[in-house]
Amino acid sequence: MPKVGSLEFQRKFGEYQHQAQREPVEITRHGRREFVLMSADHYDWLKAAAQRTHRTSDALDVVIDAVERAEMDSQHATLDELLK
Repeated sequence: MPKVGSLEFQRKFGEYQHQAQREPVEITRHGRREFVLMSADHYDWLKAAAQRTHRTSDALDVVIDAVERAEMDSQHATLDELLK
């Protein structure tokens, strides 16, 4: 995601407005992330995605069986230590 300081953003608002139609633009102030400018379509998609939640208790049996049979690649075995 492109990053721009707030003063630069103010000077070139139109340019970043067009860029935000293609991808979100991170706006910083004093080096800290303050805002993200994005298209309305992208925002709507994110809102809809956030509302699509599913309870594991509602999962189909075939999904539960697949998760129970799944095995983690040995290269990620160190992740188990993080859960302890």
